[in-house]
Amino acid sequence: MSTPSRPATTHGTHAAAGDVARAGGSVGGGTDVHQHLWPEPLVEALRARSGPPLLRGWSLHLAGEPVFEVTPRDHDPALRAERELAAGRARVLVSLSTPLGIEELPAGEAEPLLEAWHEGAAALPRPFGHWASVRTPAPGEPHDLEALDRAAAGGAVGLQLGAHLLASPHTLEQHAPLLERCAALGLPVLVHPGPVAAVAGAPGWWPAVAQYPAQLQAAWWAWTAVGRSLLPGLRIAFAAGAGLAPVHHERLAARGGPRRAVDPGVFVDTSSYGHQGIDALVRALGIDAVVLASDRPYAEPADEAVGTQLGEAALHAIARTNPARLLGQLNEGATA
Repeated sequence: MSTPSRPATTHGTHAAAGDVARAGGSVGGGTDVHQHLWPEPLVEALRARSGPPLLRGWSLHLAGEPVFEVTPRDHDPALRAERELAAGRARVLVSLSTPLGIEELPAGEAEPLLEAWHEGAAALPRPFGHWASVRTPAPGEPHDLEALDRAAAGGAVGLQLGAHLLASPHTLEQHAPLLERCAALGLPVLVHPGPVAAVAGAPGWWPAVAQYPAQLQAAWWAWTAVGRSLLPGLRIAFAAGAGLAPVHHERLAARGGPRRAVDPGVFVDTSSYGHQGIDALVRALGIDAVVLASDRPYAEPADEAVGTQLGEAALHAIARTNPARLLGQLNEGATA
């Protein structure tokens, strides 16, 4: 498993991004669908633990990893809210840091932490909303669908799920009951990198650049293989541009894979990517599939750069219209 790293920036009609008129602009009213903020109940619950994951003050201890010194300001709700509101952000969706491995703990350890997450996240000030997280069942154990129901009743906008749980068509099928419940509740799913094994001698950026994208790519291809046939009504988004897996669809076609069909219920977020990465995603998927995300505090949003380089229409789509469609707040064909 990896400690957090701090990469670069983010971002993103079926026109290629390079063909969108260039214009400067802002994103007043936009939504960032992917940030992280540890609310006070979760921080206190992590400090109360005797084994990893745990906090000692603001020192984060994870199994098999060096101690990571957390910046307290990164998890100050008032400061974060002030920053987002000053930037004109209408909504910011935060999720539990899946690489911490909380969802993978035994029930007796995971449930108090997950309860603390949902309690604290639901109490965050405007403009924050939150994604639910549920414990990963042990082999042969059923999914805790009631926990998802409770999180939805508590205001969660959808479910965050670790990409490692969707690493193959078989594992996706194993977790289909949980995904089916999301679809039945009208909740979207955010596929986020999960825990990874430590790599001896690897630099600090290795998980974020090598392991997380590999997880996301595998999840994207598992979805391509069986996802839509199993889950016809599910809206799903892949963090960090699905590790840029969509850019490899030419290779899929060359190796006998299925022809890519336009799927209005599948999205990729822009976290940690800038103009080049988003331009490639838009060319592969069309701009309707791209939603704004930053992964703050580990990366910064680049919506201003998108507005300048890709144009005001592109910025409006990825920051407003597409997030509204992902969250089920906009009918297909309408605009925000």
